[in-house]
Amino acid sequence: MANDLKFTEEMFLPAEDNFKEAEKISRPTTSYWSGVWRRLKANKLALVGMIIIALLIIMAIIGPHLNGYKYDEMHLDQKNLKPSAEHWFGTDTLGRDLFTRAWSGARISLFIGLAAAVIDFIIGVIYGGISALRGGKTDNIMMRIAEVLYAIPYLLMVILIMVVFPEEGRGMFSIIVAMTITGWIQMARLVRGQVLQLKEFEYVHASQLAGGKTSWILRKHMIPNTMGPILVNITLTVPTAIFGEATLSFLGLGIPAPQASWGTLASDALQSILIGNFYQLLIPAILISLTMFAFNVFGDGLRDALDPR
Repeated sequence: MANDLKFTEEMFLPAEDNFKEAEKISRPTTSYWSGVWRRLKANKLALVGMIIIALLIIMAIIGPHLNGYKYDEMHLDQKNLKPSAEHWFGTDTLGRDLFTRAWSGARISLFIGLAAAVIDFIIGVIYGGISALRGGKTDNIMMRIAEVLYAIPYLLMVILIMVVFPEEGRGMFSIIVAMTITGWIQMARLVRGQVLQLKEFEYVHASQLAGGKTSWILRKHMIPNTMGPILVNITLTVPTAIFGEATLSFLGLGIPAPQASWGTLASDALQSILIGNFYQLLIPAILISLTMFAFNVFGDGLRDALDPR
């Protein structure tokens, strides 16, 4: 069989370029973030979480306007009504429409959660980045301060800070302040760990030798290369802040009446449980649980998408 094989001169000529065939098999270069999005879409549970978050935000915007009631509008002759065609979620002990109050409360609860996450991000990135880049005594002092604050139970610290605020001064601003007093520490520790790894890279040393300032190196090189873990941490911080706000409002240290949040709805519902109106507590409980589930599964999916190893 081997003797039947004949070699011709054409076999050794270079192949001609076939640009039409090359165009068929070529495709645009995939960027890092497009790859993240593709992997995130492939995670069905994370996609469900993202859709739930989007729906909650949409309902927080339009929900209070859907049935014509105001969140603080009282009708004492219609108190403790069960869900019906007129009052979709029923009414509370003061005759206020619970559907409107639930989605008005979503505005406050989601805003507090997102605001606390953003502030934790800003403080944590700056504090942790400077600590890692400066190193030495500066790093030791800054991290000892963070560790002392971190040793205090988070919820206990938030409650104590809220007690310090005068009752007339309590509201969204005071709750956000209380939550971010120590809430940024986890972000700072995360950023510090990431920066300690990145600072050993040659391009960082080159920037330092070229006289680059700490703020410029942090903004130019460090933050962009640590955004993956930071984004995951943010998505997991939001449900923690929402649950913290609900706990404060449930204890009477949160949003003042007549404003509504999911925590105040749960607190108000305690008065109705004794007479069998469990649905009043069930509504905020479902919304809080659904929000925490959505953000947590989305955060887990985002973590896998950012680091597919």
